[in-house]
Amino acid sequence: MPYRLLAVALAAILAAGCEAIDLSMPPFDRDDPAEDEGDDRVAAALRDALRVGTERTVDRTAREDGYLGNADIRIPLPEQFDSAASQLQRVGLGGQVDTLERTMNRAAEQAASEAASVFAGAIRDMRPADVHAVLNGGSDAATRYLRDQSESELRERYRPIVREQMDAAGVYRVYQPLRDGYNQLPLLPSLELDLDRYVTDQALDGLFTVLAEEEARIRADPAARTTALLRDVFGR
Repeated sequence: MPYRLLAVALAAILAAGCEAIDLSMPPFDRDDPAEDEGDDRVAAALRDALRVGTERTVDRTAREDGYLGNADIRIPLPEQFDSAASQLQRVGLGGQVDTLERTMNRAAEQAASEAASVFAGAIRDMRPADVHAVLNGGSDAATRYLRDQSESELRERYRPIVREQMDAAGVYRVYQPLRDGYNQLPLLPSLELDLDRYVTDQALDGLFTVLAEEEARIRADPAARTTALLRDVFGR
């Protein structure tokens, strides 16, 4: 596929929003040097887009109130506590409920900085087939690729940071009386929650929610294409 036609097709992806467009791209192993150069440039632009999107994602989530101040990704109380919050307040545990929610979100904010190097590695390791799949994969294809490639490593990195941060903030000292108070309430099932896992799962869901937002911005908004390569290739 000539480079100009490939670039036009890529621009169509960005304009199409949520509609996946099949570019029917052949593998990147052709003999025409001009086509190879065009493919390399598109692949470089895609990596640039992923780099920009992941850097913005880490910046948005790793700052103070990155989770706590964002209603879309704020980590809520465990469902059991939320349903019993009014009863916990009546038995004098309302302050601990608020502290638990705040410190869970602060732990997620601290852990989010770990995503930078993990995302960078996943972008660096992209193969031509990965580039092809992301280009043809729909409006959130890059986010899905990065989640597939990095979630396992991120989980390993997040969990000890989450535990360390929650321990330093006294979350477990807060959680234990909340759990005990909850378990004393009548007609409720016993609560035994892996709080580390809960916060880690919620933190990762929030991270990839923000990444999907950043991917959508780059696809749809010319102002979000902040490098010359992105403007040149994605703007065609």
